[in-house]
Amino acid sequence: MSSKVKNTAGKLLRVLGLVMMLGVIIGCIPLTVPKLFGYQIYHITSGSMEPEIPTGSIIFAREVDPAQLQPKDVLVFYGGQGADATVTHRVVENLREERKLITKGDANAGNDVLPVPYQNVLGRIELSVPEFGFMVSVFAGTQGKLSMLAFLAAGFLFRIVGIRLMDELDEVPES
Repeated sequence: MSSKVKNTAGKLLRVLGLVMMLGVIIGCIPLTVPKLFGYQIYHITSGSMEPEIPTGSIIFAREVDPAQLQPKDVLVFYGGQGADATVTHRVVENLREERKLITKGDANAGNDVLPVPYQNVLGRIELSVPEFGFMVSVFAGTQGKLSMLAFLAAGFLFRIVGIRLMDELDEVPES
């Protein structure tokens, strides 16, 4: 391989590796940094809060004292079909003496059938970002984490190969 080809290939591999590694890091920022500030991240999978929070959104919730919740606050809570299924709905009324909340999805005709006990409240929604929920579903699972790790490792290897090619050029004696 000529030195010009090695030089070009080395530079290309170094840049490609850097771009891959930065892509992984930048992709992880919205899924990790908010947790450092006390936010939990959820993915909206149904249309009960549309149009305010569309299906496919990512939401950031912060723990809150349920007694402090006001009508119109949007919260995430345990409810629905499974024991660990979460629901995101709006507070209609806070029954402080009963320690329960009456909730409703914005797109639903009526209030939720069952009041939400305070102990089921996970947090109040502070921010929602449409279309980014896929990141949570893709990267939160084992396969997504392994894919991210493999992509990061590939970027690292590209950088090493690129650097080695460039080092070979420095070691070639001039004639």
